[in-house]
Amino acid sequence: MTDSITNLVVLGSTGSIGRQTLDVVRALPGRFNIIGLAAGDNTALLKEQIKEFNPQYYYHSNKKDQTNFPNQRYISMEEMASLPEADTIVVATPGGAGLKPTLAAVRAGKKVALSNKESLVSAGSVIMQDAAKYKAAILPVDSEHSAIWQCFEGESRKFAKIILTASGGPFRGYTKKQLEAMTPEQALKHPSWKMGKKVTIDSATLFNKGMEVIEAHWLFGIPYEDISVLVHPQSIIHSMVEFADGSTKAQLGIPDMRLPIQYALTYGERVNNREIPRIDWTKIDKLDFEQPDMEAFPCLKLAIDAGKEGGTAPAVLCAA
Repeated sequence: MTDSITNLVVLGSTGSIGRQTLDVVRALPGRFNIIGLAAGDNTALLKEQIKEFNPQYYYHSNKKDQTNFPNQRYISMEEMASLPEADTIVVATPGGAGLKPTLAAVRAGKKVALSNKESLVSAGSVIMQDAAKYKAAILPVDSEHSAIWQCFEGESRKFAKIILTASGGPFRGYTKKQLEAMTPEQALKHPSWKMGKKVTIDSATLFNKGMEVIEAHWLFGIPYEDISVLVHPQSIIHSMVEFADGSTKAQLGIPDMRLPIQYALTYGERVNNREIPRIDWTKIDKLDFEQPDMEAFPCLKLAIDAGKEGGTAPAVLCAA
């Protein structure tokens, strides 16, 4: 176990990934010191988090709430992401709002636990070039990219092929005609994962998986033609890598975002967290795989095509 305490900034602390990040912090006392919390409009929850963790800095975008915290300093997310005393920046802010703080953290040479998809999709080339230039570390938080990261440990990426798994969402097996009658409420009922509303909707259309293909391309430097998507409804295998010799490595675990979050925050260690359940292998009788239906779920192909097009196409995709 490490003797040092990690100074942590959590951007998007009131969202799904932010809340689960703080769950990991609670489960591993003495390992982390929260120095900054940033939120959107949910100032009620932010107040509770500030009371619990007593950070030095905070931010929120709720212009209707002018509450001040006398023991904390209000600063922008970009300032928070580049604080000299910060060790790791968790970027869990959704949408395009995550790009500027991600760049700020990278250019400050931080460890960046990145959950925000839009940053890499819209500006992957810039982020990865700047990460190399400023010696920043991009630590993927998405379960699929965390799985790939773990599979690549100690391995050559030459001729490697990435297989991203997808649960298929609540509409797996539906025809294009059936999907026309589906409602947002039905789309929000994901069979495997507990996520925010936007990513849950994007998962139901497989648009999210297309974004993850673009992310994987930038994170691991693998050509698009060597990245494929496979539907795996049990969500036990989080992704796989096929190597030059024909062997394949996979990372398996229960569908719980606290696991990839913790791996990013404690990289280099395997830390026992009693709050994260283990797989009961006696209750898993099969692991299914199938090809995604590109006709019924055109958003998957749309996103992949935008990634291949390059230039500003992925940024336009994010803004659409």
